[in-house]
Amino acid sequence: MSLSGFSVLRLLVDGEFHSGVALARALGVSRASICNVLRSLDTAGLAIFRVRGRGYRLAQPLSLLDSGTLVRELGTHAGRFQLTLLDSAVSTNTLLMQPAAAGAVSGSVIAAEWQTQGRGRRGRAWHAAPTAALTFSLLWRFEQGAAALAGLSLCAGLAVARVLKAVGADDIGLKWPNDVMWRGAKLAGILIELQGDVLGPSAAVIGIGINVRLPEGLRERIDQPAADLATACGAAPDRNRLLALLLIELENLLEVFACAGFKPLRREWQRWHVYQGKQVRLTLPDGTIVSGRSEGVAEDGSLLVATASGSRRYHSGELDAAISVVKQN
Repeated sequence: MSLSGFSVLRLLVDGEFHSGVALARALGVSRASICNVLRSLDTAGLAIFRVRGRGYRLAQPLSLLDSGTLVRELGTHAGRFQLTLLDSAVSTNTLLMQPAAAGAVSGSVIAAEWQTQGRGRRGRAWHAAPTAALTFSLLWRFEQGAAALAGLSLCAGLAVARVLKAVGADDIGLKWPNDVMWRGAKLAGILIELQGDVLGPSAAVIGIGINVRLPEGLRERIDQPAADLATACGAAPDRNRLLALLLIELENLLEVFACAGFKPLRREWQRWHVYQGKQVRLTLPDGTIVSGRSEGVAEDGSLLVATASGSRRYHSGELDAAISVVKQN
């Protein structure tokens, strides 16, 4: 979808019908251009009602990101963040990494209505439709070196879990090391990229993607069970308020983390962990599979697994429930 598509969306967010002629006149383009943009909106997963004689209307109300609204929602915390809101971006993490290296201030935020090539851990794609997700990246600077930031993704996940529960999503859980779950399906993901010296200081670009609405066409492209806030909350929350709440909670927990690391957050994180005390299977980066019982996480955020050869600690890998084997007579 081109940027002109977002121009049309801004005219349609009032929920009223607009004729093609009125849209074309308001944007100074041809009627044919409006038809092309509306088709691209459909293709991108945004349902639009068409009624002969009345025009076009969004099938569902949308809340577009707005700097004024976001600043009001942030209240006294607004001065802590430097906000950049974009219609589209290849990846908010990718965009923020360069200014981070050039000295951008801690608290710099880039949020996009649409990530065209969003990234997850280990190079995986993050699929989202325009305005249907909340995708943003936050730069946060630390005096410590990168080695001291173990557990940062768990800290960010805890912030997300707290906020999603606060906006009405019950049954939220955390999956080590960076997924936020709802009833066994992935609702949000976190990608952290680090810069800086081994001994410090260092900077973290914290990328967060949350499914707000999942159009059926998009859901079919995702290679794992996925959930959205519209379902978990009963209705999609306003994304400006959601982003403000997330930034405020991240600020609170990152200040705790900067002072004391993950240790003071560990017990609460484990209460949210979907595999706490359960039989699990961990796939290591080299393909080795470890089976055992999840004992939670250590003070540095590493995963603790009770295996047949004793308790082991792991710093990376893909965690899943153990596969049950049914014996037949």
